Formats: sequence, C-alpha cells, structure tokens
Amino acid sequence: MNPKIRALPALILFSAAACTFFATACRPAEKPAPPADEAVYRLKPGAPGETAFSMDFSRLSKPTGIEEFKPLYHTPSVEQGNTSTCWSFATTSLFETELKRLYGLEVKLSEMHTAYWEFVEKARRFIREKGNSDLREGSEPNAVILRMKQYGAVRESDYTGLMGGATAYDHEKLHGELWACLEGFKAWNEWDEAKALSAVRAILDKHMGPPPETIEVEGRRLTPKDYLDQVLKLPLDDYVAFVSFKYLPFHTKGEYRVPDNWWHSQEYHNLPLDEFYGSLTGALAKGFTVALAGDISEVGNYGPEDVAVIPSFDIPRDSINQDAREFRFANKTSTDDHVLHLIGTAERPDGRWFLLKDSWRTAWQGRFKGYFFYREDYVKLKMLTFFVHKDAVSDLMAKF
Repeated sequence: MNPKIRALPALILFSAAACTFFATACRPAEKPAPPADEAVYRLKPGAPGETAFSMDFSRLSKPTGIEEFKPLYHTPSVEQGNTSTCWSFATTSLFETELKRLYGLEVKLSEMHTAYWEFVEKARRFIREKGNSDLREGSEPNAVILRMKQYGAVRESDYTGLMGGATAYDHEKLHGELWACLEGFKAWNEWDEAKALSAVRAILDKHMGPPPETIEVEGRRLTPKDYLDQVLKLPLDDYVAFVSFKYLPFHTKGEYRVPDNWWHSQEYHNLPLDEFYGSLTGALAKGFTVALAGDISEVGNYGPEDVAVIPSFDIPRDSINQDAREFRFANKTSTDDHVLHLIGTAERPDGRWFLLKDSWRTAWQGRFKGYFFYREDYVKLKMLTFFVHKDAVSDLMAKF
C-alpha cells in the first residue's frame, strides 16, 4: 500500500482536531453560571443606602403556589402586628383546625384573650419570685393550654384586644408601661401581689380593653370557661410538645431552655432529629396540623420570596445532622424567635417542602400573604420545637 495513502486518515483527524482547538481557543470564554445559593448584599427595605447580607433567590426552585401543598383545613391568616404574640396566633389557629377535625366546628377564636391573661400570669410570677422571673416578650404554645384552663376562651368577635378604633395590633407602649410598672415594684421591694396585679390590669385594660366576664352564645350567657367546657370541648390534656437536643437524654422529658419558656416547663418530650423531623411529615399524613417554633432570623428566610431555606454557603444540606443543629443552639445562632402553624407538605424534585401559616409581618411581603414555604433543610436545622395532638405521634408517645 502507498504510505502516503495510509497517512491520509491521520492527517484528516489531526486537521479536524486542530480546527476544533483553534475555534475553541478563539471563542470568548464563557462565564460560569453562578451557584443557586450565591451570597449577595441587598438594600434594606425602608432604609435608603443601607445594605444587608442575603442570598440570591433568582435561581431557587420552589413551589409555585399554596395549592401544591394540598393544605389541611385552617382559618384565614391574621397579622399579629407589632406584638410578640405569635405563640397565641399559631396555637389558636391550630386549635381552630382541631375543632374542625374533631367536631366539624368552624369558629374564629380570640388570640388576644389568651395574651391578656398571659401578661397577668407573667406579672404574677414576677411578683411571687420577687423579680427573679423573665419579663421579656413572648411565650410558647403550651402556655395557651395553661391560660385556657384558667380563663377559658372566647371568639374573636367577643374580644379583639383593639382599642380606640385601631385595626392593627401594636403593643409597644403597653410593653413599656407594663415592664416599667413591674420594675418599679421591684425597685421599691414591694411584693404585694394584689396591688401589683391591679396596676398591671389597669395598664392592660387601657391598651387592650378588659376581657368579657360573659359572652352570649345561641341565646345563653356563658363565662369564657363555660364556653370552653360546654361548647368548644377542646381536649386540652391531649396535646404534647417535643424538642430535639442532646442536653437531655432522648425519649425523656425535660425543660426547653429558652427565655419564652418563662415558667420553666419540664413537659417537653425529647427526640432524636430523625424522629423529630419524621413526626412532622407523619402528623400531616394522618391529617393533623402542628404548631412549629424556631429561628426565623436567617438570610435564607426571606419574605419577598415566601421561602425559608438553608444556603449551601452556610452548610450543605447533606451535612445537617443532630450535631450541626446542637452547635447552633449552643452558640445562640439558632434562637427561639417565632411560632407558626404547619398545615401542609409537598414532595418536589429538590426535596420536601412545608406550608406554614404565618402571622409575622414578613409573611405579607411576598405573593402569598400570610404564608411561608419552608424547605426540609430549614426545618431540620432551625425549627426547635413542635406541639401537636398526641394521636398524631402515638408511636412515639409509647417510648416515654
């Protein structure tokens, strides 16, 4: 065979490769696509010229709407305004859902009736403990049980807690006067409980109005306790709270160590993270909703986009475990900020998402007013406690 002919295919291959090389070399370099979780600085709303560290959400794959979650029954979202009463809004919402599940009853209950009496009881403990009790704003879902057992419940139409034609809640002045009053008693070393509570109730009545002693229900006059016991019939002893921490042995009960557990309740059931998380999806699958509480002060929690996720520049999703969660709680980068009502879930290609009914102002910044979409990584890392009917977690209750 002619050597020149045998060399021809190799020459053709070389020429083709050379053309490809030179064409690629001459083409302008393509800029690599930014990662989905790129860190950015964005302007602060209402603060011209100020920026805040955040996340670029433009490439985030997220649920398209509320209907994707197939939400369980719930009453419409309500804004808590400038108050620290999320614990009452979320838990009251859960109880409204429970009344529908248990009895088919649809009713809008008063969040502020419970909040009023929580202020009273917080003040009572402060006086009894001679000032050695937390006065900061906020509380926990199981406080609603305690206050309802003491003071009953009423409908929102019976007591709104709004005064002077106000249409939005604002407790800034109330808090200032209330805590100044109690700190005054402490400074004077004055521990007369009746005198202190009389002063506290005068402040509450000024800003919220006095709660009704009786309400009319279907032609009958009932006290709030009668309404709870005879009409609502909520099984208040059937609700349980859970946490997931290593400072307690798993499958035992103990204290949730946060300021909002101001009465130091020891009634929190401690679970490993996999059981804690699995209980949420399991409860929803059985038709139960959940009051869920934790940290919302994160760059991946962003109202204008209706979402809460953990950016990969914080921690990769597959690295979230019990210790990562514990580390953040111990160094106080995970704090007990807020309580929400968990009402639905959806499985997507990028993982499981959860639908939460939310009373805080950021839930009104996006398209879906009064709702937030939480991705599974955010729930696992940042949600610290939940509250649910015991039948939703009967398998876990057997371990305690």
